[in-house]
Amino acid sequence: MRIDKILANSGYGTRSQVKEFLRSGRVTLNGEVVSDPGFSVFDKDISSICLDGSPIAASQHLYFCLNKPDGYLTAMSDDRLPCVGDLLPDHLKTKKLAPVGRLDYHTTGVLLITNDGDLSHKLTSPKWHKEKVYLVSYEGEALTEKEVESFSKGITLLEKGHEPERLKPAKLILLSPGQCRLVLTEGKTHQVKRMLASQGRSVVALHRESIGSLRLHEGQKPGEMYALSSEEIDSLKD
Repeated sequence: MRIDKILANSGYGTRSQVKEFLRSGRVTLNGEVVSDPGFSVFDKDISSICLDGSPIAASQHLYFCLNKPDGYLTAMSDDRLPCVGDLLPDHLKTKKLAPVGRLDYHTTGVLLITNDGDLSHKLTSPKWHKEKVYLVSYEGEALTEKEVESFSKGITLLEKGHEPERLKPAKLILLSPGQCRLVLTEGKTHQVKRMLASQGRSVVALHRESIGSLRLHEGQKPGEMYALSSEEIDSLKD
């Protein structure tokens, strides 16, 4: 495959940007500078391509971890409100990327964005059991060991106008009055808010800290995203 196509398909820039990288001597193959955008690379040599001295993560699919900011829809486009698609650089907006799952408008934290449809389907299916960890700030009396025990057994939501809904066991970690950590293995709509509402508390801030082994990098600011390493991708696919 052409080296410029490998770099562009792997999310390193548009074809024109990648060609500029090559002409500037920033791309090497087995330690040798490659300046010709049309240079053909065998599959076995793709892992030896480096950009600015670092091996590229060549992939048919792209995987990013976004630190979703407050006040953004989990959508790629919207005519009325800001959305996470607005945070992608222009050269990625043609790569058919989409968020996996959904964080509420005011919920922040870890959001996986990819164009791997098979992985996205698996991660959002009811059969997926990877833990999702949330840091919760809430109003109301401090949660107690009573709620810890109830959540560990799996509570039943009894909401007006809805059939009773049994939830899977969840781990509630008490941090301080007004703050806790909640570990879930399912993703019902507004689940954290509904769980705390069932105990007479209301969520005032919600931040997702991790999905399985996937978490934000140290110092990663709201709105910033990073490309997953091969190890992180393998962990999600496991």
